[in-house]
Parts: sequence; C-alpha cells; structure tokens
Amino acid sequence: MTSAKSARRPHHWRRDLIELAALFTAVAVADAIANLIGHQPDGPYLLVASAVALVATAAFHTWWARRHSHAPPSGEGGSAPGGAEAAAHEAPDGAAGRGGGSGAGGIAGAEETALWRMRTTVRDAPGSLAALCVALAGLRVDILTLGTHPLARGTVDEFLLRAPASLQAQEISREIAAAGGASTWIERADAHDLVDIPTRVLSLATRTALDAAELPLALRQLLGRCTIHSLPALSVTGRPTGESAPVEGVLEETVMRLRDPSGGVISVERPYLPFTPTEFARARALVELDARLGPRVPRGEDVLTLPEGNEITVRRADLGDLAAARAMHDRCSQRTLGLRYHGPVADADRYLDHLLSPRFGRTLAVQTASGKLVALGHLLWDGDETEVALLVEDDWQRRGIGSELLGRLVALAVEAGCESVYAVTQSHNTGMVAAMRALELPLDYQIEEGTLVITARLTADRPTADRPLTTEGSARPSAPTEGARR
Repeated sequence: MTSAKSARRPHHWRRDLIELAALFTAVAVADAIANLIGHQPDGPYLLVASAVALVATAAFHTWWARRHSHAPPSGEGGSAPGGAEAAAHEAPDGAAGRGGGSGAGGIAGAEETALWRMRTTVRDAPGSLAALCVALAGLRVDILTLGTHPLARGTVDEFLLRAPASLQAQEISREIAAAGGASTWIERADAHDLVDIPTRVLSLATRTALDAAELPLALRQLLGRCTIHSLPALSVTGRPTGESAPVEGVLEETVMRLRDPSGGVISVERPYLPFTPTEFARARALVELDARLGPRVPRGEDVLTLPEGNEITVRRADLGDLAAARAMHDRCSQRTLGLRYHGPVADADRYLDHLLSPRFGRTLAVQTASGKLVALGHLLWDGDETEVALLVEDDWQRRGIGSELLGRLVALAVEAGCESVYAVTQSHNTGMVAAMRALELPLDYQIEEGTLVITARLTADRPTADRPLTTEGSARPSAPTEGARR
C-alpha cells in the first residue's frame, strides 16, 4: 500500500533544486555573519541568539510543510491516499478485485445503471479473460458474477454486468469483439439474476424434489429463454410415437434431448444460443433427480363452503385420480364434454392420462364431502404459452366452482412466471366467458369457425394468492405434448 501511494505522488525536482540553492546561500551568509560578529565584544551572545532564531524558524517551517502535505490535492488530476485507486485495492467485493471489472473507480453511486447478462467465447489461452475485463473497465462496467463453460476449443465466459444506463448493448458487444470475444450474446437482466449459479441450482433441485410438475419449469429457469416440449412415448390413441432418447441424453448445439422418467422425451430448444456441456450436465442432473424420486405431488388441500352450505375440498390431482376422473366423465352430459374437449366425446377418456400427468402441467380437483370427484381444472404448459381448462360436472355447475378453480389456476400461473394464460372454448359457452371476465385482467378475444380463444395478460404487479396448494419460487412455463389445445 505504501509503495502504491508513493508511486502516485509526483516528484517536484525544481522545488528540491531551489531548496538546495537556498541552503548553500544560507551557509555562506551564516559564515560571513559569524566572522563579522564573532570578533566584537558581544559577539558570542549574538551568535547564540541567532542560533535560537534559526532553530525556531526551522521548526515552524517543518510544521507548516507537514500541514500543507495533508491538504487535499487541487485539480481534477490529483489523487489522495483514500481515493479511487486505494478503494480498488481495499474493497473486498469491489469489481477491480474481481479482475478489473470497474473502470476509473467504478460507476458513480448517483448514476443510473442497468443489468446485463452476457455470454462470449474466447480462446483458451492466458490473458484472454483479462483482455475482456480491461475492455469492460474501459466502458466503466462492473462485473457482478462470472461463470466459465470449458469447450473442446475455447471457453464460454458468462457475465452478469452492471453498466451505465446510457450504455447500449451494441457498444458492449463491439468492445468485447475487439478484445477477442466471439459469438457474443447479450440481453437485459433483472434482480433475480443476482442469485449465484450454485444457489439457483440448489433451489431448483429442491422445488423439483417437492413437486414432479416443477421439472419443466426448473429446466426453463435453469437454461433461460428456451422452448421445452414433453414428447410422450404413446399418443392419446395409444399408438407408439417413436420418441426416445438414450439414458445419457443427446446434445446437438441448440437442442438437447433427455429421457423423460415418466416415458418419452423432454426436448429443449434454444435457437439463439447453443447449449454448453456444463448446461447439459446440469439439466441431466435435474432429470436424474426426478427419476430417482418417482411420482410426487404436494398433498395440501383447502375445504370451502358453497353458498348453499355444501362443503367441497380443493386439492392437487395426479394420475392416482384417473379412475375417479373417468367416473366423473361418465356422469357428465354430452354437451358438457363437448364444450370441454372440442372433439369427439368418445375420445374424452383418452386425454386424461395426459391431463393428469404432472409433467405437462398442474391439475386441481374438487371433491365432495363423500369423496366424489366433481370438477377438474388444468394449467397446461404449451411451449411458450399456458392454457387453462375447466370441467365441472353438470349437477355442480353454476355454484361458483368454476370461478374458484380458474382463480386458483391463474394464481399458479403467476407463481410460475407466466406472462399470460389462454382458454379455448365455444363462442356460446357463456359460463367460461363470464369466469374469464371475472378475473378482472386484460383480455384478448379471437374467434375462428365458432372456436373462441380468450387470452388473459397477467400483470407483473398482480399479487400471488397465498394458497397451500402452490409451491414457493417462480419460474417460466414449459411444454406439454400433443393435444394441449383440446
């Protein structure tokens, strides 16, 4: 620290030369005065008095010089011992201590900043990362986190950056390219990205362990903006689809295929950014965790009282409710089944294996005090979109059950980080239209050949309902299989 400060202190040689000349002059004058006064009667006393005056003057000069050396530097080019460079050495979490991610003392605290996620490929050679850090420092960009993904040739470096708000992505990409970065990808980040990668992976693993429906969502959050499809081994008609993958999975640049523990394949696509072997290994570890734990769904439930006094229980449903769901189908009228499935009513039972599987979404069931299943509500991952669907047994319609289920499904969608949900129904299904309007959300309507698609946009500031049936955390929606829009 001392050597660093000394190196910053300018050496004023002109001042030293003047002081040396003044010293020689003072010695010559003192010798002349001593020869002149020393031969007089009071000469010794005058010499002593002169010596005392000289000592006093020297002491005053020393005090004044020390006081002046502690004064703050003048001008913009000065640097005090406690300035930006000292802070760069002493701050434990400073960007400069992480490899030069902060230029000129970092971004001023009062300046507006923005977060960016950036990924670039560099040569696997000493100094490659340092060159990137120097380039970012020149733009006054702080490096908040840094992760590396080794490749067969080169290394992919992933950064979370805090930059001045006025700095554009093109400027950052241009400087990174000049510093040796290739295939650079950059996009805006938010506060959720400040969580370090090991913490994020552990959180996603915990959520996956608690609920099998979380696996597609966990993969989406782990890998960023991507499209996830769960491709079943059998179609809804029971025919083999031919979808399969080896146990170790397959990685093909922008596509990875993983064997689904429940059968079939989980396909993940990210056309704008190739997957790295590190990301593939993390995704495969989550799938292996799901396979070891087997089918599981949270067993929380809510008991509600209808206006007429009957009690119902709302809970999560899975494939264990398949027999009860088929029995409810048998009690439903042809009109009710037709409004729900928009196809041949005889095929309705075939959809239940897909709808009740936690791999393709989340299902809520309503049962009476006697244990009879009377309603189902589905939240289905449809690629980058999310569908909601309801089926209420005829004798239990128009009692508020559909609206209750729809409100809970929307709360689950908000918790999952969905931007919107859509419902597919018939244009004359006034009950579903009324239930969607009761959400008090912005709605878009699209009618094609009698089929009505209602899309509700979920606002970011909408509070998530505090319901025991939901799980903690947030993620992005993922994928269903064929037959989601039914």
